[in-house]
Amino acid sequence: MRLFTDWHSWPQAEQGLQALLPASALAEVGRAAAFAASQHGDQRRPTGAPYLEHLLETLQVLASGAGETRPDLLAAAVLHDVVEDTECTLPELAAGFGPRVAELVGWVTIPVAGPGQDKAAVKEAYLRGLAAAPRDAVLVKLADRASNVQTLRNLAPPRQRAYYAQTVTHIIPLAAGEPFFAAWYAAWRADFADLGVPVA
Repeated sequence: MRLFTDWHSWPQAEQGLQALLPASALAEVGRAAAFAASQHGDQRRPTGAPYLEHLLETLQVLASGAGETRPDLLAAAVLHDVVEDTECTLPELAAGFGPRVAELVGWVTIPVAGPGQDKAAVKEAYLRGLAAAPRDAVLVKLADRASNVQTLRNLAPPRQRAYYAQTVTHIIPLAAGEPFFAAWYAAWRADFADLGVPVA
């Protein structure tokens, strides 16, 4: 299974993207990365790593792995959590990066549970709804989840199993018809197959 953990900062990502993108596209993705970094600030992942690393991993999966070069799609990759995890809104995102980027981010943003709603049920409905998402939003979600699950063993064991099951149920089916992601998730599932075995 290929890991996408090489880009820990924008300069590293920029160096990796230079051979893949024209200067104008690279500048646009860089602007999105800078905005994401400013919004997420000092947020950390559950593993303790800076949050920006997850965003750059998502970008690396799409660009270096799946071979995507469209700047709006790559910008959405690094911006995909700003509405869910910061004070940024979709209208603000649309104003800064255009309606297409905002649309893609909107698709991969987990809705906030309303009064009387169960948070887990809201997330489950969101995951089921991804089956109706446009292809580009699915690509962003597949890259986002690939970043999260490639180092799944860094999480506590109970969370590993729950996240594995969720990925197998809701995310892997989205990869059908996407050759890179279908192959990557097949290799991932084989490497983590023990997490699908019931605990005695």
